[in-house]
Amino acid sequence: MDDLTVVHSSDLHISADRATDDFHPLCRVLDAARRVDATVLLLAGDIFDHSRLPLSLLDSTARLLSDSAISIVILPGNHDCITQDSVYRRGGIGDIPNVHVLGLSVEQAVLFQHLDLEVWGHAHYEYKNMSPLAAPRQRTTGRQIAMAHGHWAREAADRHRGWLISNDDIAGTRADYVALGHWPQALAAGDGSVPAYYSGSPDLAATVNVVKFTSAGAVEVRRSALNSHRPD
Repeated sequence: MDDLTVVHSSDLHISADRATDDFHPLCRVLDAARRVDATVLLLAGDIFDHSRLPLSLLDSTARLLSDSAISIVILPGNHDCITQDSVYRRGGIGDIPNVHVLGLSVEQAVLFQHLDLEVWGHAHYEYKNMSPLAAPRQRTTGRQIAMAHGHWAREAADRHRGWLISNDDIAGTRADYVALGHWPQALAAGDGSVPAYYSGSPDLAATVNVVKFTSAGAVEVRRSALNSHRPD
């Protein structure tokens, strides 16, 4: 297998007061993906802040995604879940050829046969609680990535929170990488048996995660800084 570079981000929280004609939050993430020559971009939930966004903003976001010339996998989170009035339904984002919305344009998984890669995850279909990493998929490809949007349960005090992800959940995926969203800070999660990371929000972390699959079968994870402003 050839080397493969994947970029992982989440929690952009695009809203009408943050995306203007001069700057769009998505631009920084797409620019970072281009700079590292990524083949796939993972957006692990809460790409939009809520569903009540104007169509003009959804159109501008769809154009950026379509023009990016990169394969993009989106996992809807608790802020942008796939309700009937979802931004993904209203904006037609699931119909863009290079964009795969888990739970909408594809049910649970995206298969990139030419990359020997499968990406799977459970979308948030509503605002109620759910188990983000339940029923992990059996591996059918040489490379597998799991995506999840939820709260990593590190201690007993976390049990009251919603959308919990345990160390056992992460380990049970047996994936090569678990792309997490929901937390604004970038950090590793789980017990270390499976590489699992929050990318953090672009605003707070100011980085994306760069995941490199080498031809030798290794997986290397590093953080890459985002530009401060929209690229030219």
